Amino acid sequence: MKVDYGQTLNLPKTDFPMRANLPQKEPEIMKSWYENDIYNKRLKRNEGHPKFVLHDGPPYANGDIHLGTALNKVLKDIIVRYYDMKGYYAPYVPGWDTHGLPTENRAIDELGLNRHEVGPVKFRKACEGIARKYIDIQRESFKRLGVVGDWEHPYITLLPQFEAKQIEVFGKMAERGCIYKGLRPVYWCPCCETALAEAEIEYMEEKNQSIYVKFALKDDKGKLKGIVDSLDNTYIVIWTTTTWTLPGNVAIAVNPDFVYAVIKAGNENYIMAKELAEATMKVAGIENYSIIGELTGAEMEYMVCRHPFLDRDSLVITGDHVTLDAGTGCVHTAPGHGVEDFEVCRKYEGLKVIVPVDGKGVLTEDAGQFAGLTYKQANKEIFKHLKETGALFADQVIEHQYPHCWRCKQPILFRATEQWFISVESFKKEALEAIKQVRWIPEWGEERISKMVAERNDWCISRQRMWGVPIPIFYCTACGKELINSETIEAVKTLFEKEGSTAWFEKDASEILPAHIKCSCGNGTFRKETDIMDVWFDSGSSHAAVLETNPQLSWPADMYLEGSDQHRGWFQSSLLTAVATKGMAPYKQVLTHGYVVDGQGRKMSKSLGNGIDPMDIVNQYGADILRLWVASSDYKTDIRISNDIIKQLAENYRKIRNTARFILGNISDFDPETMMVPYYEMEEIDKWALMRLNGLIRKVEDAFSQYEFHSFTHNVHNFCVVDMSNFYLDVLKDRLYVSSPDDKKRRSAQTAMYIILDSLVRLLAPILAFTSEEIWKYLPHRKGDNPESIQLNSWPVVNPEYDNPGLEQKWNRLIEIRDDVLKALENARNEKVIGASLEAEVRLKASGDDYKFLQENRDLLSMIFIVSNTVVEEDPKAQNIEITIVRAEGEKCERCWVYSPTVGKNEKYPTLCSRCAEILG
Repeated sequence: MKVDYGQTLNLPKTDFPMRANLPQKEPEIMKSWYENDIYNKRLKRNEGHPKFVLHDGPPYANGDIHLGTALNKVLKDIIVRYYDMKGYYAPYVPGWDTHGLPTENRAIDELGLNRHEVGPVKFRKACEGIARKYIDIQRESFKRLGVVGDWEHPYITLLPQFEAKQIEVFGKMAERGCIYKGLRPVYWCPCCETALAEAEIEYMEEKNQSIYVKFALKDDKGKLKGIVDSLDNTYIVIWTTTTWTLPGNVAIAVNPDFVYAVIKAGNENYIMAKELAEATMKVAGIENYSIIGELTGAEMEYMVCRHPFLDRDSLVITGDHVTLDAGTGCVHTAPGHGVEDFEVCRKYEGLKVIVPVDGKGVLTEDAGQFAGLTYKQANKEIFKHLKETGALFADQVIEHQYPHCWRCKQPILFRATEQWFISVESFKKEALEAIKQVRWIPEWGEERISKMVAERNDWCISRQRMWGVPIPIFYCTACGKELINSETIEAVKTLFEKEGSTAWFEKDASEILPAHIKCSCGNGTFRKETDIMDVWFDSGSSHAAVLETNPQLSWPADMYLEGSDQHRGWFQSSLLTAVATKGMAPYKQVLTHGYVVDGQGRKMSKSLGNGIDPMDIVNQYGADILRLWVASSDYKTDIRISNDIIKQLAENYRKIRNTARFILGNISDFDPETMMVPYYEMEEIDKWALMRLNGLIRKVEDAFSQYEFHSFTHNVHNFCVVDMSNFYLDVLKDRLYVSSPDDKKRRSAQTAMYIILDSLVRLLAPILAFTSEEIWKYLPHRKGDNPESIQLNSWPVVNPEYDNPGLEQKWNRLIEIRDDVLKALENARNEKVIGASLEAEVRLKASGDDYKFLQENRDLLSMIFIVSNTVVEEDPKAQNIEITIVRAEGEKCERCWVYSPTVGKNEKYPTLCSRCAEILG
């Protein structure tokens, strides 16, 4: 009867499944984390250790998560898990931004509300309901991505305690004197009917009709004497891309240092910058002209022109902001429509700030005959009028970057209005100095935010909306003077802490303020401010509202981590509120990531149809594949994603999983507590494998400490595929399967494999959150390990004993020789000399040091080549190692499949080789 020798082999045994089935398995693993309170056990494990606090930038609670928010949250989770396993006390408190326009728009769209009709209280309650709805939706999505944190106690900007702390921050800034009310041009969205912050602006390409307009000269202050005979038909030519702003014109700005030409063409004279004259005349299609005089911008100051269609003068003023980049060097100046215009006009007494457009973008009576038109309609009608009256010198369609509202995507207006501002100028130097004390990752982030802060204007913090934290200021009903002091701030703070900010809209001022408070004029009755705060002030106060109030956290945070757009958003608003109130930045390091784009590098959009829902990836492939995508991307630039990219990552994941499965299958009978072979007694190739593990741990530690996770995934993949699967684990199979179970050489291999997988699963834990948990469940453990969860265990460290430069050099050479032999085996297989590699005998001819090296290691050669026999011959003529492949002598052993002349020599086991016969006894 034929014996089944397969039963005598130590074949792999494991219940660890080959197929991951992540979409089905991950929810079960996630459920166990929360049922067993793993997050709090993590904190308990590291209690008393140094802290690592990553302060969560709050996403808007106004919709489902997208790939950008998924990327952001997973990155944060990877970093927090890493620091936790390193032994830091690393809490993670997620947050949500709930106020402002995004939520208002959702409430209007989903509930069909009209905010003006329902009133502030009802509208605010509807907005709160929308915000809480999406908080719950997003929370479940983030948890499904494997993000672990204090989900039961997040910080939410609509909570009373947060709002009260925000009022405290506002009060401190007011006490410092950096909050003021003033008429200034601000970004204004006529669609949303509110002022906007710089961080709420995005620039888009737009085609506009630029126009060159003739302003008739009324008074030249005698500067053109001898150049022109008469001021009749003498014009200063201005250029603008916003025709609708012409009704706001009160001045024409020139640069005092530029040379301006007086140009005669036909019976008219035109004044413009000399350097721009040729280009301007070309646009106008005028070829026959001559320069009849020159004067500097400084000489033109205080000349007076007539407005082209309003009964108003336009004063010539000077300003350094005038450039020669485009136009005529004579700048149409409307202080109600631009910050530079506003600032330069302040230097000239008597120049009024005219704002001929209302909050809905409709021109007012100040626009004369164009009153009642929208600004877009006015563009066409004013252009038509200029053309008809001969005031239009030229026009040209240009494509340029124009600011748009980041929410409704419509073009914005520059509009001077009475608003509340933070005087950034009053502490700008402190802010710029604070930036230098922070570690910026990537390094260019420092230059970027420094430039933005240095160039920024004062921060407009008032918004003409209902859903937000009210500006805590009162006005005297008698004299109109503002009332804000430590007592009023404390009263509002106490109210909000107790009842929330909606109480501001429910109560009269007399119900909020202490009864004894009076205005300096003696009056004791007040009305409340109706504007709310910019939502960037909400989130910008989170360092105070969260880090200062939660005992698990600390101020400043160790890290802020958001998209690169937050240099002008949350990073900056947080910096400004912190510097103004505490004199330093609220973070020690700031890490930024790029935007998610499709496989071709295009921004994802509905029109292109290239958007991918992160939850679709999770449901099809599993969250670990999405997490692997995050880790494998160089997120410091824009991050590409496509179905092909995800499929490739799923294949990379499979190779890592198969490595783990192979090891688990081959240590099924191994107890690390009793069967570990001491390092000095291990087989040399096993020592080599541990040396390679040391190298991997070093590379991964370096990658994590520098937040270069794509380097981690590259190194882990190479280790699993190149070092393990393609070499080490492959050549181990003979020793693992064929040796007797307790053979020391087999236990040596199992010791190495166990140490490798025990370290590898820890390295994988921050990224493959679910799979590492699954591997940990099947892995045997030593004393000191916590079998409940991989999250409750430490980060692996390099073992200096495994470092051996001599061994590394030797095995590098052996692997080089092996690579050459594998090529020769493949050729022999193609030529039908052999089939499987065990059918081969490898014959090596060499001379000198090569021959000596092969002789010294001849006992290793057949093992690493996976052949039945290797012959080493000395040949003085051999320049390099010469490789010949022949069929191995002898018969095939039915147990180990090695071809050996000893098969058939043992009467008891006639079909086995001598080695197998000896093992079986």
